[in-house]
Amino acid sequence: MEHFYTLQGEGFYAGKAAYFIRLGGCDVQCVWCDVKDSWDATKHPSLTVKEILEEAQNHPGRIAVITGGEPSMHDMVDLCKALHEVGFRVHIETSGTHPLKGNFDWITLSPKKFSFSLAENLPLANELKVIVYNQSDFAWAEKYAARVNTQCKLYLQPEWDKKVEMTPQIISFIQQNPRWQLSLQTHKYINIP
Repeated sequence: MEHFYTLQGEGFYAGKAAYFIRLGGCDVQCVWCDVKDSWDATKHPSLTVKEILEEAQNHPGRIAVITGGEPSMHDMVDLCKALHEVGFRVHIETSGTHPLKGNFDWITLSPKKFSFSLAENLPLANELKVIVYNQSDFAWAEKYAARVNTQCKLYLQPEWDKKVEMTPQIISFIQQNPRWQLSLQTHKYINIP
């Protein structure tokens, strides 16, 4: 769909320079999605791995974040290989609804209630990011936390349009459950892509 150089806005790598590669196509289609234009892959031009790489290498940061849409719908083996060959760390942000095809240095798994992550993807996650839209999301987050590996970072992130209501509840929950951390969409607060 698009590719651009910016700062990672969320999670463990928040604030780091990163080259984002947003793939078109999504069968999860979250109600709160902020890139609904990504859902239909046919609306976006196809780029070769070489074209993406040429642009990515123009920037000094060496983290590439593959996101979507839903990137797990795609085979990313060649893209990951090419990025690694020129010195990038390759991260993916996914709901994990399909098998992951690629060699990733960091996997952010963001499961959704209405489209379950595959069980095979849960132990692979370096970071579990649960979007908190309402009170029931806390118990749901705990169920997923019990299924990821013990080294996985656990993040709760308020859904953007409900941040005023949910952020205080997240803070309170984390105070009682300190293995969790708060993730904010800092890129939206500072108005960068």
